[in-house]
Amino acid sequence: MAVTLRLQFSTASLMFFLLLNILFVQSSFAGDQRLQSFNSSSMADRVDSFSGDQRLQSFNSSSMADRYSKNEHAVDNPEEIASMVDLSIRNSTERRNLGFFSCGTGNPIDDCWRCDPRWQLRRKRLADCGIGFGRNAVGGRDGRYYVVSDPRDDDPVNPRPGTLRHAVIQDRPLWIVFKRDMVITLKQELIMNSFKTIDGRGVNVHIAYGACITIQFITNVIIHGLHIHDCKPTGNAMVRSSPSHYGWRTMADGDGISIFGSSHIWIDHNSLSSCADGLIDAIMGSTAITISNNYFTHHNEVMLLGHSDSYVRDKQMQVTIAYNHFGEGLIQRMPRCRHGYFHVVNNDYTHWVMYAIGGSANPTINSQGNRYLAPVNPFAKEVTKRVVTSNGVWRHWNWRSEGDLMLNGAYFTPSGAGAGASYARASSLGAKSSSLVGSLTSNAGALSCRRGYRC
Repeated sequence: MAVTLRLQFSTASLMFFLLLNILFVQSSFAGDQRLQSFNSSSMADRVDSFSGDQRLQSFNSSSMADRYSKNEHAVDNPEEIASMVDLSIRNSTERRNLGFFSCGTGNPIDDCWRCDPRWQLRRKRLADCGIGFGRNAVGGRDGRYYVVSDPRDDDPVNPRPGTLRHAVIQDRPLWIVFKRDMVITLKQELIMNSFKTIDGRGVNVHIAYGACITIQFITNVIIHGLHIHDCKPTGNAMVRSSPSHYGWRTMADGDGISIFGSSHIWIDHNSLSSCADGLIDAIMGSTAITISNNYFTHHNEVMLLGHSDSYVRDKQMQVTIAYNHFGEGLIQRMPRCRHGYFHVVNNDYTHWVMYAIGGSANPTINSQGNRYLAPVNPFAKEVTKRVVTSNGVWRHWNWRSEGDLMLNGAYFTPSGAGAGASYARASSLGAKSSSLVGSLTSNAGALSCRRGYRC
């Protein structure tokens, strides 16, 4: 009888321990499945819950043998692990809904919209992706779409419907897109009206071999995705600037984009080269401007910011120059500044002949996180140039270089006492490390976007 009882007790004990082992393996397998699901999430998801990741890192550091032999992580409280995973996923989803999701470029403008394969159905999202001093430029976000179908510019006073000139002069907000690839040769300046976006994504649009774009005494303009080149001086002609007004235009200089007495302007992802005067000029009290993600090539005087040394209204000017590539065939003025406050951040300067950044009339220049590659010429290594100004004057100007990468002997000559208030007015976004400039600017210029794919 005693033997029988001991046998029954031993059998029951064995079954009990077998049952415990089965339950433990199931719990471990479930935990591993949850961790496998967690580990398959993107890097962006993983970084959103720091405290949860620390605990999970400790868990993942144990070997598979440890997990089955020690029950300390898989058995003690598997619900805690599951709750941490759920919290991480929930936090990540909420951050994406708030617009923080990045597809990995590190460029905050591009990460805001280029990850979306349905970008062509949500074009106006671009207006919410601005950075810097021109970040509030909404362009034609609040208006209807206008499709340009006709590349001609036969009559600058009475433009045909369907042409770019007919679109930009309208009094209402418009988001202007293009039906197909086209080369537009303008007879006279394209004089824009307020609250317009020119959006060249998805097609190949060139404004070339004639007059180019004038933004004069207006506000809220976005110009994106155009090839602007070979612009010529035009003028001494009548040109329409709105449905109700046209007037006589004197000779224009032949700038690619001329910004005159205007505000809340964003120039993004354009390719500009070979114009008669500047590629982009902003003068006569213009302010709240961002020039970003553009590719500049083959030009002498690239960018002028400020009308003249005597025009003191330009003291209010604030311009952000970010994520641009200043490329082959450039000589000087990237930019050339007067008065005002200028934030030059995370640009790639791979070519210049004379200098990169110049100025006069006491501008504040804040250079942060740029990459400057000096030319071979030993007499052109200096990034900076004070234009026709004695040392006794310019040594008080606030020019600084922070975190810039100087290559091939490039050097930046700083000046000024480093007044915090002055640099605060010349700061518009956080600079990234200069080591990232290559990736941040790798897609500068007009993009080749295809409908149905990430751009």
